[in-house]
Amino acid sequence: MNPRNALWAIHLGALLFGLSGIFGKLANTTPQMISAGRALFAVVALLLFAKLFSSVRLVRLSLKQLSQLALGGALLGGHWWSFFEAVQISGVAIATLGFASFPAFTVLLEGLLFRERTQRIEYAMVALVCLGLVLVTPHFDLASQATTGLLWAVLSGLLFALLSLLNRASTRGIDPVQAALYQNLTVLLLFMPLAWPSLPSVHAQDWLWMALLGIFCTGLAHSLFVASLRVLKARTTAVIFALEPVYGIAFAWLLFNEQPTLRMLAGGLLIVSAIFLSARMAK
Repeated sequence: MNPRNALWAIHLGALLFGLSGIFGKLANTTPQMISAGRALFAVVALLLFAKLFSSVRLVRLSLKQLSQLALGGALLGGHWWSFFEAVQISGVAIATLGFASFPAFTVLLEGLLFRERTQRIEYAMVALVCLGLVLVTPHFDLASQATTGLLWAVLSGLLFALLSLLNRASTRGIDPVQAALYQNLTVLLLFMPLAWPSLPSVHAQDWLWMALLGIFCTGLAHSLFVASLRVLKARTTAVIFALEPVYGIAFAWLLFNEQPTLRMLAGGLLIVSAIFLSARMAK
């Protein structure tokens, strides 16, 4: 994959990831069940994709590679769980804006873990993201749903930043489909025991939403994400993923009438603008 195709891939992935909160809100079950169901359909989709396309090579991996992919799967599962908790507690808009903090975590952690120099503009970007998060929640009160949901969403962003950096370091030489398959299989194995009590109460329509989550927002989107990280820096993909809350808020407004407040829009604008500014200054 060349850099141009990688950019197209990550843009499509951002759109698909932006729909995750929508399907998660539509699925009337627990976050653990949504995470397990999403992983189940993702594994099936990725296996079919690997079977149908001869270019996908499932190779034997070393114990170190398997351990790294399993760790990635644990981070991915934790990211989903915390994100869907945020969606159910405070709605799609706050959940997607809180998750949008992950580029700030990526910038700080990438500079620390990969010994890459972090520019002053990037520190300013982190500060603007933090200010944006303050504006997103009406008032900081741990007893309020908005604050609790935002904290779950920020945790989701932190876990996703760690996943993106781990994928950058550990997926070289591994087919993106195989990497996504193993990570989603790990999520399934970890979450099925937690989701099992909710299984009898899941309706057919809920399975449909989880299937859409697993096939499109996970199987396809995660493959595009991992493939692009083999070509692009994690911070570059983070900038493009700044569009995800825009997609999420627009669809939530259209479908659920979750009309964002002016304060929330101002916070979201700060978050998205800060990330784009950092990208342009880094060129």
